[in-house]
Amino acid sequence: MTDSSGAKPPVTSRCDGKGAAIITIDRPERRNALNLEVKGLIADAVEALTADETVDVIILTGAGGCFVAGTDLAEMATMTPQTHVALQTDRVFNVLRHCPKILIAAVEGYALGGGCELALCCDLIIAGEDAAFGQPEIRVGIMPGAGGSQRLLRAIGKYRAMKLMLTGEPVRAPDALAMGMISEVAPKGAALERALALAKTILAMPPLAVRAIKEVVTLGQDAPLETALALERKAFVMLFDSADQKEGMQAFLEKRKPTYQGC
Repeated sequence: MTDSSGAKPPVTSRCDGKGAAIITIDRPERRNALNLEVKGLIADAVEALTADETVDVIILTGAGGCFVAGTDLAEMATMTPQTHVALQTDRVFNVLRHCPKILIAAVEGYALGGGCELALCCDLIIAGEDAAFGQPEIRVGIMPGAGGSQRLLRAIGKYRAMKLMLTGEPVRAPDALAMGMISEVAPKGAALERALALAKTILAMPPLAVRAIKEVVTLGQDAPLETALALERKAFVMLFDSADQKEGMQAFLEKRKPTYQGC
């Protein structure tokens, strides 16, 4: 896919024909840094794939051995509060946050600033063993502004989150895994391959249960425990009215592979 000038677009998406789609950020001259164009293209791609009934898992990755090195400071330096509001500079993060499909970040190289926040919007984060995560905004006079402070707080706790944000120091993938910040470490260069393998596993699961788990976790993480438990119980009970529940349990009892229909 190219535009009329023949230039390669900085964001592309493709489906594998088996239920998974890959969105690739490819802006090598800036290490895939997020500018307004890139953020808009990612948001548009996620919205299009959300509407595509053949896609159930979306993988977000970067080309050239880098995920996203941050937000493009050359574009951001002269922005005002009014500019941020008028240009909806947080749109992509809102689109990701409200995406009902499973989102997997496949991270190689740097995931800093807005890149770290982009990964934190996903349901799973698979990182190459040399990947680095961080929120270095304080070093240029600002702070995380697309969910980083709140997502890190919930993922790794106050004291680790505060250290990352107040020092701007990055953490490597093995340390991020130990903190509970990411899902898994893959060999260098193999994050996308591993993300696709996980997507395949998830796509083999009953779709109604997959959607119910995402919905309950998303809504429950910020709710009081009693409310979250009520949400979980209701979703659990409702799944007993599905054909997939009957098929899954019968297949288990009959020692055969289940065939799920998503109903």
